Amino acid sequence: MAAEPFWKTKKLDEMSPKEWESLCDGCAKCCLVKLEDEDTKELFFTGLHCKLLDAKTCQCSDYPNRKKYVPICVKLTPKIVAEVDWLPESCAYRLVHEGKDLHDWHHLISGDRNAVHRRGYSAMGKTRTEEGVDDEDAIDYVIDWFHGPPKRRRVKRK
Repeated sequence: MAAEPFWKTKKLDEMSPKEWESLCDGCAKCCLVKLEDEDTKELFFTGLHCKLLDAKTCQCSDYPNRKKYVPICVKLTPKIVAEVDWLPESCAYRLVHEGKDLHDWHHLISGDRNAVHRRGYSAMGKTRTEEGVDDEDAIDYVIDWFHGPPKRRRVKRK
């Protein structure tokens, strides 16, 4: 009988760096610009992405040095995963932290790194760079698909 996969037997803080990095599903949603209402503290997710994100691959163009170029970039750690409320519901780090299993499309289960994109759980093809967008205009890019694939909209037939 095969041993259980590491994400079922280890807590996030017990994972090796290689295991930790492999857990990322590559959705790039953590690279999206988030807006917080100063009064209510409500968080809004936008279709704007970090200037370092390659929108065609959903990969950071300078992952090792990202904090140098984007000081507000959040480097996920087990402590941060436990504290933040903005990770998408589909995020593998969030799922493991909550004691849940990975989705069937996750590459560690499916063996296919592109399944996250085909199933609509990534930011691929849905965002634009934050560069050139004024802060006050960012609200125009608020999205409703952050926690899952975009909802299908019903078309009224005449």
